[in-house]
Order: sequence, then structure tokens, then C-alpha cells
Amino acid sequence: MINLKMIFRIMGVLVLIEAALLLFCAGVSLIYGEDILNDFLIVSAGSVVLGGLLMLMGKGASRQINRRDGYLIVTLTWILFTAIGMFPYLISGYVPRITDAFFETMSGFTTTGATVIDNIESMPHGLLFWRSLTQWVGGWGIIFFTIAMLPIFGIGSMHIFSAVAIGSTQEKVHPRISMTAKWIGYVYLTLTAAQIIFMALGGVSFFDSICHSFSTISTGGFSTKQANIAYYNSPYIEYVVSIFMILAGINFTLFFYLIKGKVKKVLFDEELRWFLWSLVIFTGIFTVALTYTNQFGAGESFRKALFQVASLHTTTGLVSADYMTWKPFLWALLVVIMFLGACSGSASGAIKSIRLLILSKMTKNEFKRMIHPNAVLPVKVKKIAISPSLQSSILLFILMYIVILVVSWVAMMAMGVGNIEAFGTVVSSISSVGPGLGLCGPAHSWSCLPDGGKWLLSFLMLLGRLELLTVLLLFTPQFWKKR
Repeated sequence: MINLKMIFRIMGVLVLIEAALLLFCAGVSLIYGEDILNDFLIVSAGSVVLGGLLMLMGKGASRQINRRDGYLIVTLTWILFTAIGMFPYLISGYVPRITDAFFETMSGFTTTGATVIDNIESMPHGLLFWRSLTQWVGGWGIIFFTIAMLPIFGIGSMHIFSAVAIGSTQEKVHPRISMTAKWIGYVYLTLTAAQIIFMALGGVSFFDSICHSFSTISTGGFSTKQANIAYYNSPYIEYVVSIFMILAGINFTLFFYLIKGKVKKVLFDEELRWFLWSLVIFTGIFTVALTYTNQFGAGESFRKALFQVASLHTTTGLVSADYMTWKPFLWALLVVIMFLGACSGSASGAIKSIRLLILSKMTKNEFKRMIHPNAVLPVKVKKIAISPSLQSSILLFILMYIVILVVSWVAMMAMGVGNIEAFGTVVSSISSVGPGLGLCGPAHSWSCLPDGGKWLLSFLMLLGRLELLTVLLLFTPQFWKKR
């Protein structure tokens, strides 16, 4: 039914990769002469042992994997990486509680960006680098490491790709999925390197430029500063980060087409146009509102509006101002933006533009069908008809999104969390955004939340990162039946 041996083998290889990432952070600590170097070495050594054991358990595994294996691999990868990744926080003592360490690490690998740390700038460089690296790795997708590596084992990776892309429309730039993953990786690396250069040109230290670029391109939101991007108080930095947040929200395959000279394919991409028009409209509304309410001058209003709309629309979660000081009706609009997300094929979370585009066309067709009951009205995106099964999957995704949000909101309030804070943290977690509302807004950490709330939100982060259905499927009896 489930190829456990191959799952163990793949998990083992991925754990060894995480061990190498931890060694990289140990190198950063070595450069800065920090005591946390030994902590990274200990965790890395433990990861090597665990990875070796998992590979031994997978010895002699069959090379055949199915969809069930794919769903398990995707979910277990994020959980296992988080379980291992929290140990540098725990052993070093900078985040001494398991609940907080797990929350912080899950927030990193799911590119959510919510934090329970109140003294970020007191942390050593090695740990700050690890926080940003977890987001960068999670943004590219730990699973893309798997997709790129599966051919080494002689395994097709379509089932894992399907598990990641469930309920969405992912486009291949190459007949082989592993090559698609590698091309996405090249784009990811190029955007990251470009932002590092532009931020360094703006006077940001090389270390901070790397960490913030990791957080931006992954649409994560972790910062090396407690005040986030507002710390720099620089229009140049705000514009640079805004531009790269928008670029990070675009389907990475479109960059590949642009490189290949297929400009029309990019310009006439319906999802991209939907996403960009949404950015323009909301930025315009916020610019007018901030200017009219005398929050800022016209120029600064546009800059703050562009930054915050781009940040929440792409679910990055970086902040250049405390939006809780803005008028309450703008909070409501920001929550709406949190639901939207950017393009499929990016590291963005939330509902995503492609689903909203298809939903709008389905709605339009239903109104037409009321007037012309016998009309055949296919839903088309990029001149391709969307199958009824995919339409149903999108409706199910949105329905489950709303149901989980409401149930979790009530659960958070039952734990004693305030109404506004409960709603903001739940929306932010399931959409992989980062900052919430009220006392959990951009000017505060989430350390005030009860432990039960942190575990619930950690689960919501996992759900949101893996498109809900991928994780929920594991809780259905049908998944574990032999037939």
C-alpha cells in the first residue's frame, strides 16, 4: 500500500541535506567567533546519525512510489525538518521552550514569518542566519530538493509534484519534472543574488542583505531587526524590497519564458495580469486613504502603501510601518489582501491568484447559465479548458479554507486570546503571512499567545504551506486503506 522503505530512504537523504545546512550555519558562527558554533555542530552530527539510520531502514526499497507516498513524503518532510531545525534554538538557550522553538522553526520552513522572539537583535549571527535560511529553503520548497533528487534513485517524481500542486495549476517548463525544479532553482538563486547586491548598494551590511534577501524571495518575512524593514528608515531599501517581493510573487516559470524570449507568453498570462492589477488597485486605495487621513505625505503614502500591499499580497510579511496605527477600515482591507496570495508557482501562500481567477470565471458562467440554461460554457485559462474535477477541487479548497479558519478562530478565543488577535493570527498562519492584528500586529511578537494556541497555529502554518488538502488527506480513513 505505502512504500515505507523508500519513504525512509528519501527522508534520510533530506535529513543529511539539513545536516549540511546546519554545518553552513556553523561556518557563519565560526566567522563571527560565536559560542553557538558547538551547538550547530552537535545538531548537525545528530542529523547525520538520524539520516544514516533512515537510509539503512530504506535499504532494498522498491523504486515504485504512488500518490499516497507522495503525500506522505511532502508532509513528513516539513514536520521532520522542523523537528530537527528547532534544536539550535533549544540547545543554545535563546529559545529555551520546545513550544516556542517548534513554532519559530515551523514559521521559518513554512515561510510564514510569525515570531515569538522579543529580542531578535541580541541573537548570534549563526542563529539569525539559520532563521533566514529555514525560510529560503522552505520557500524554494524542501520538496523540490526531493523532486530534483528522485531520478538518482530511478524514481519518477510526478506523484510528489502532484502532491505539492494539488488544487492549483502548475505548469512544467520541461517534460521532466526534475528539470522543472532545477530551472525554478536557477531563477530563485538569481533573484536572491540580485536583491543581495541591491540592498548592499543601499548601505545595508552584507550579512543583513543576505538574510533579508532570503526572507524576501522566499516570501517569508523574518528580519534580523526587531523593527523589521522599518529599522532602516530608507525609501531606497523600501522600494528595493517592494520590487523583489512582487517579483517573488510571480510564477517562477514565467521568468524562464522571459529568458527564452517568449515575451508574449508572459505579457498575456492571465494570472499575472490578475495579480498585478490587484496590486495596482489596492496600492491606489491605500495611497489615497493614507494621504487623506494625514498619516503621511503623498510620496510617503505611496511608498508605505506599495510596500505593505506587496508584502501582505505576496504573503511575505515584512513591514515598513505599524499598520495598526492606521485607520481601522484599512485593517479590514489588509485582512482581505492576506486572503489573496500571489501567483501559483511562487513561494506565496494563501488562496492564490489562479484559484481566484478561475472562481471569477466560474461565477460569471453561472450568471450566464441563468439566462441561457442550455449553453455550454467552458472555463478557460490561458486558452486551456479547466476540467470539472479541478473546478471542484478549487471550490473544495476555498470551502475548507473558510471552515478551518472559522473553527480555528473560535478555538483561539476559547484559549483566552482576544477576538482581533485570534482572527489575525489564524488568517496570518493559514495564509503564511506573518504579522497579525492587535497585540499580535507588526509591532509585536506572538510570544503572548498560550502554548495551545502556538501549537494550533503551527499546524495551520503546515496546512497553509502544503495547500490544506495534502495534509488533511492523511487524516481520512480512505488514505490508509489498502484499496
